[in-house]
Amino acid sequence: MSNYGNQGNYYRPSMFGGFQFFPPVVKTLLLTNTAVFILMWSFGSFHIGEIGFRRIFDEFFGLMPLGTWDAPFKNGFMPWQLITYQFVHADFWHLFFNMVFGLWMFGMEVEHAWGSKKFLIYYLSCGVVAGISQLVLSPIFEPALGPTVGASGAIYGVLIAFAAIFPDRYIYLYFLIPLKVKYFVMILIVFGVISVGGQGNVANLAHLGGALGGYLYILYDRRRIKSGMRNAGTFQSSMASAPWSKPSSTAGDVVDAKVFDINESKSFESKEKPIDAQKRIDDILDKISRSGYQSLSEEEKKILFEASKRMN
Repeated sequence: MSNYGNQGNYYRPSMFGGFQFFPPVVKTLLLTNTAVFILMWSFGSFHIGEIGFRRIFDEFFGLMPLGTWDAPFKNGFMPWQLITYQFVHADFWHLFFNMVFGLWMFGMEVEHAWGSKKFLIYYLSCGVVAGISQLVLSPIFEPALGPTVGASGAIYGVLIAFAAIFPDRYIYLYFLIPLKVKYFVMILIVFGVISVGGQGNVANLAHLGGALGGYLYILYDRRRIKSGMRNAGTFQSSMASAPWSKPSSTAGDVVDAKVFDINESKSFESKEKPIDAQKRIDDILDKISRSGYQSLSEEEKKILFEASKRMN
């Protein structure tokens, strides 16, 4: 798994300076999941007729298997469940591990690297793909006897994103064994594949679906960014070569003095012709594809950063 984005392995934000311990989306997801769990725990023992509130909550907001029609509301699967099941958890430890050892530990830095809006779309999308995988594949490989609940599918997507951005970051298994994140995620995926069809109440297909959804999202986003940089460079080159872009001067013309921004004068475009600059960017992008972002020199990183700024 190669590096992704402009946040190479040197990205080491301080936990107590310039870095939010709880960025907006992570904080909102933590609070929402916790609030839903408290609501279910507080009213779970109440009944509507002979049907317990907890069962109603699970079957109305959890992810019901396709073709299930014996639920209290006789509706089985409903489309909204692809979102709502991500906020329902079976017990305290299910909630705790998903939110603390998944969302907070890994999602915090992913949200800082990507921004809140992109992270939220990514998180929910991974959860939806995880749900669809569970719905479609579970009847074949591991039939579900009840509703699927929990954010684990989305959390697997977060792990994929973290490993793509920081592949060589070390984590400590059981607080003792150092292991690079990329290998840790690979091991999780392998165990997930091996566990499909086994006994237990773990939705392995949802986990794998969330990871696959995250991987496909990242592949698409990388190609979009790379294509956008190439297109931006081509547009700048064509504008520079257009007839109206060439200044005309005569002996009697009055030429105004130009004021240069000291930072702008350091950018690569002031030193290179547009066509040469675009070729330089293409070479850098190819190098990233071959060896990852961390293989770039400081000069190449600056060139790429300047190009991305002009895209925005």
